[in-house]
Amino acid sequence: MAKGDKFYFDNFSQCTALSKKAADYLVNCLENYNPDKIECMLEEIHEIEHSADAKRHEMGDALAKAFVTPLDREDLDLLSHNLDNVTDKIEDIVQKLYINNITSINPSAIVFAKNIVKSCELLCALMDEFENFKKSQKIQALIIKLNDIEEDCDKLYLTSMRALMKSPQDVLETLSWREIFDCFEACSDACENVSECIGSVIMKNT
Repeated sequence: MAKGDKFYFDNFSQCTALSKKAADYLVNCLENYNPDKIECMLEEIHEIEHSADAKRHEMGDALAKAFVTPLDREDLDLLSHNLDNVTDKIEDIVQKLYINNITSINPSAIVFAKNIVKSCELLCALMDEFENFKKSQKIQALIIKLNDIEEDCDKLYLTSMRALMKSPQDVLETLSWREIFDCFEACSDACENVSECIGSVIMKNT
């Protein structure tokens, strides 16, 4: 691998590390939720998301200037976009807590957030392997694990949404949590999209 090629894989690893940081922060926010501190939470999660955006811009600049890239330019750009989207979706969850003036946390949200952490941990492991994907013996197993977590999130989404409709509570609160669980589901899908993108790149290049 050419010396300059390492930039791309390092950038991907840095992006996944930021997603993991955001997911960890989300769990901490939910487990220790204080509605009086929601604006501080917004600022903290936005700082992480802003750092992820910076990595995305670095990738875009590098691709615009590069004469030769280690993989198809379009594939590198798509993977960078998908990685950035994970952190964006995590920030969306905190934003919805703020917009909907949530005062207490639905227990299912914490379970969901911990699944997002697991997905981000697997994404970090995937990026550690991605640089040597032609020789790696671990990538396919990691992709399968990510898919398994996404399926768990699908089940949790269904049970959580049904529970909302079965339990008597304020209509606005029900609508708010439906919107928040939609964000969790979108975040889980974003993690799976990264693994699918990696799988597609590997298939094209082996």
